[in-house]
Amino acid sequence: MAQDDGRGLGLPPRSTVLGDDGGPPAGGGPLHGTGGLPAEDGLPTEDELPLVEARFELALERGGHAQTISELTALTVAHPFRERLRELLMLALYRSGRQAEALAVYADTRRLLADELGTAPGPALTELQHRVRQCDVRLAAPTGRGAAGPGPGAAPVRPAQLPARIADFTGRDTVVAELREQLGTARERTGAVVSVAGTGGIGKTALAVHVAHAARADFPDGQLYADLHGTAPTPADPRAVLGSFLRALGVADAEIPDGTRERAELYRSVLDGRRVLVLLDNARDAAQVRPLLPASAGCAVLATSRTRMADLDGAHLVDLDVLRPDEAFGLFAQIVGEERAVPERAETMDTVGACGFLPLAIRIAAARLAARRTWTVSVLARKLADERRRLDELRAGDLAVKATFELGYGQLEPQQARAFRLLGLADGPDISLHAAAAVLDTDPPAAAELLDALVGSSLLESAVPGRYRYHDLVRLYARACAEHDEPADQREAAMSRLLDFYLATAAQAYAMERPGDRTVEHLTPTARPGRDFGSPAEAVNWLFVEGDCLIGCARQAVTEGLLSRAADLLLVALDLAESGAKLLPYESAAREIAEAARAAGNARAEGRARSTLGVVCVFNGRFEEAERELRRAIELGRAVGDPALASRPLSQLGIIAVYQGRHSDAEEHFARALAAFRAMGDEAGEASALSNLARAKLNLGRTRAGVELAEQSLAIYRRLGGSLRLANGMYALGIALTRVGRADEAVGHLTEALDIFRACRQQRWEGVTHYRLAETHLVAGRPARAAEHAERSLVLGGLGGAWRRGTILTVLGRALNAIGQTGRARACWYEALAIHGRLGSAEYAEVRELLDAPPTADARPGASGGDVEGSQHPLLRLIKGTELISLHKPDEPPAV
Repeated sequence: MAQDDGRGLGLPPRSTVLGDDGGPPAGGGPLHGTGGLPAEDGLPTEDELPLVEARFELALERGGHAQTISELTALTVAHPFRERLRELLMLALYRSGRQAEALAVYADTRRLLADELGTAPGPALTELQHRVRQCDVRLAAPTGRGAAGPGPGAAPVRPAQLPARIADFTGRDTVVAELREQLGTARERTGAVVSVAGTGGIGKTALAVHVAHAARADFPDGQLYADLHGTAPTPADPRAVLGSFLRALGVADAEIPDGTRERAELYRSVLDGRRVLVLLDNARDAAQVRPLLPASAGCAVLATSRTRMADLDGAHLVDLDVLRPDEAFGLFAQIVGEERAVPERAETMDTVGACGFLPLAIRIAAARLAARRTWTVSVLARKLADERRRLDELRAGDLAVKATFELGYGQLEPQQARAFRLLGLADGPDISLHAAAAVLDTDPPAAAELLDALVGSSLLESAVPGRYRYHDLVRLYARACAEHDEPADQREAAMSRLLDFYLATAAQAYAMERPGDRTVEHLTPTARPGRDFGSPAEAVNWLFVEGDCLIGCARQAVTEGLLSRAADLLLVALDLAESGAKLLPYESAAREIAEAARAAGNARAEGRARSTLGVVCVFNGRFEEAERELRRAIELGRAVGDPALASRPLSQLGIIAVYQGRHSDAEEHFARALAAFRAMGDEAGEASALSNLARAKLNLGRTRAGVELAEQSLAIYRRLGGSLRLANGMYALGIALTRVGRADEAVGHLTEALDIFRACRQQRWEGVTHYRLAETHLVAGRPARAAEHAERSLVLGGLGGAWRRGTILTVLGRALNAIGQTGRARACWYEALAIHGRLGSAEYAEVRELLDAPPTADARPGASGGDVEGSQHPLLRLIKGTELISLHKPDEPPAV
């Protein structure tokens, strides 16, 4: 921790406790790492505490605020009079945007010390309380450079997102100085914005990255970067960029609002008082940039665009021109080597002159020469002088870039040129070898030969083995070539083959992860097979690696001949949304396909797209919208007799009913879904419906039936095999066992489910499983363990959006109340009350009741300092007697 942060906190010098590399000493020690919860008997002794406290100090210095709260909470319970632990917990909560809880820690400590020891908190803890109350900017600056406190819900981490420096950046001394000077005014004025405009290939990005690195010291609180894809058919959505920036600034997923305006407001709040540089590359226009602008002094924005954004209020505009001849010579010589450029200076000048002194054109020409050691510069100069290359058209502007690409394109063999054209049609950040083979209608070895030739011609890049990508400008040129040289039916056939490949492969991944699920039998047939996988883990990895490309392909497939397969692709790639990894682009694709299918009169495709859209809305806690989409999907499914829409939307309607406390309706929906799955012979769907029906029975008070149904569900999943849905079955049974008082068995099932969800990259499921474990430990009389799990659930988030956060905070408050941290508990409940009040949730009354009730926790260390039996604790007696705990709360779809 920085020195001026440490003053008054009583933190020990790190040099006495750290290993040689600055990390924890070899061997780990108590609570080493942050990956798991400590065992009940694994808490450190008093002698070990200084080492443990130093480890937490280091974690806080490195920005791990949210991740440390769970363990620090447990340690303050085990060592209730250790004020240094309380200081660390207060600081971690404050830096995680939980100021009210941080202050409540002090209040709880003061009450505990007065009641048990007749003393008051020491000066260090008291000073920290004062600084937290005053929002002392030094508390939120791990580097000690005076950064401001966190904005609402944000952990003040230091993003460092700038791309790597351009190693061979050359020239531009005057404009570099101008940009540095303008960025330097950020300290004195609000809204320091610099916009660099110029034609494609003129070097805007290289210049901006170079200047941003040079100015890093002026922005000690971090640097944000986004490629806004202004030249792409679908530029970056400011809403998505804001979400990415907020995450980089430490805001938890669950705290990020949905709307662009709300995200922009939170973004400006988080940046208030901090000194951050924002680099926005390749903007389409000022409208795309405006939501991404900070609103406080200390921050600056450096934006690049092909258009001159004169309507960007207050921006300093810089129009970038081509390189000077000496700068162009220097860039060329940097790439090919001075030993080749200097002896043929005249020929080199001819070459860079033919390139129009455009940096990108010079780079491509120089790269071709550098890759051919037998060529001289004069050979290249003669090739560029050939009229067939239309070098006489080289000039500043897009035409110059096109001519530059023609230098390489014109050298390609016919099959290479066809590959260049067709591969440019696919959206997505890159393309895999197998996907490229599908586009080109060939096998992977033949495709690899073509792709390697394109890489050698500097028309394609391969940063990772087996994956290829175009520079944005090259992709535009490739598409223009395809439109000019490829018949429309050939272009559509290429995209159809790519869609077939993604659908067939995703269907295999889906089937491997969900044995017994018959969804894949009702998909649109494909003319091309997909990839084979050796294991479910390999299949899951493929899905997440290909996620952006797969969704991009689905969004492109808006013609009538491709719509059905596009809707099916989303159906079997739902894990991308369920995990939260690609939720926003997945939802956008589902909406676009649903509307395109509606316009085309394709009821089957529209129904399937609306079904997946409804599921996504459930994941986000938008229940009313979800119900509209799901009912429309059922209606369309009935109209066309689609078996894929006869069961799963019913399950989702049941889940919504449970969320809203309509348990009889939920039971009816789940029973109908169960009958439909059985009629289809879909055993995985049957298991899913049984687990959902089990929870409906539990909520209606029929606990024995609930446990039996959950056991039946798990038995089917075990017989079918597969991991992810097996975890769903364990999860459901864990909840049922908790309800009937078999807490230890429940913990075993939930813990095993947690491990599987983690292995399957289902972060949101990890979050809700920690939430369920918190509930179970509460019922078992282990409030300290419950608080740990609830904290981890807050960090990971969960299915259900803001509603879920409210339920997690409620359970966390119960756990904190039971371990004597009543002030902090009430802070959690007040936040939960605000969430449920805003959403109009039924849980509002429950939280209001908690806040209105008199304190029930026994704050004595002996009573709350460990895992006590519920019969001995007033709050736990209340929970067991009245079932106030939210165990009846609904859950997510276990077998979507």
